[in-house]
Amino acid sequence: MQVVNWLPRTELPFAAPSRPELLEAPEPLVETPIAPAQVAKAAAEPVARPAERIKVEVPRPTPSVARPASKPAEEVEDTPVVTKARPVPPPRFALQLLRAGRCLLLVELPTGGAFQTRDPAYLLLKDMLRAAGLPDSPQIVGEPVRWPLLVRGTMDQGPEAARDFVQGFLSARLEDAPCVCLWLIGLPAVRFAGEANAEAYNRELQVEGLGSVWALPGLELLMEEPQRKADAWQAMRRLMARWKESNE
Repeated sequence: MQVVNWLPRTELPFAAPSRPELLEAPEPLVETPIAPAQVAKAAAEPVARPAERIKVEVPRPTPSVARPASKPAEEVEDTPVVTKARPVPPPRFALQLLRAGRCLLLVELPTGGAFQTRDPAYLLLKDMLRAAGLPDSPQIVGEPVRWPLLVRGTMDQGPEAARDFVQGFLSARLEDAPCVCLWLIGLPAVRFAGEANAEAYNRELQVEGLGSVWALPGLELLMEEPQRKADAWQAMRRLMARWKESNE
């Protein structure tokens, strides 16, 4: 009932004496009027607000952009890869055709220029012809074959075109005057006329349209490596009977 103090109206028998302070009546509360100016001031003053909580920004993961699914390995392997073939640079060489008896000689020009009578390479060639039992003053047949033919232009001047040109040139000369053996002296002559490489040196080859050919190292290489002269001499002895019989 929320009763703090209870005082009886009459004195109760056998009751303990009352405390004087409890019998005093409390003074009435007097309300002090508030002036209008104070009310206005109180309204103007800002009311203190509780401190706001600091917002902490938590980084959120950026949504990933959907990527196209990769193709299966089988589809990737089946997709053809188009690559541009690099153009093959044209080979460069100069060849001179000579005739000695019943033999034709397609010789690489070491310097690119025509043979001179006192050139060491030409003197070596004369020695080889004497050793073979052939005239040592060979006749020049036509102009040197130089490749590439054109400095500029769109004509194909690759290795295959060079081979066709050299073989066509020799076929035309053989029709004019056949020979019993065609000497190919120097790697360009062996490669573009005999369709062989340096491994064919000192061997006899059969080339369609040209017949029997003999592959030899270049004159400069023979001078630089004397052992090659001995190998060429051994091969020459096996073939010498071919043109000797034709001369008799």
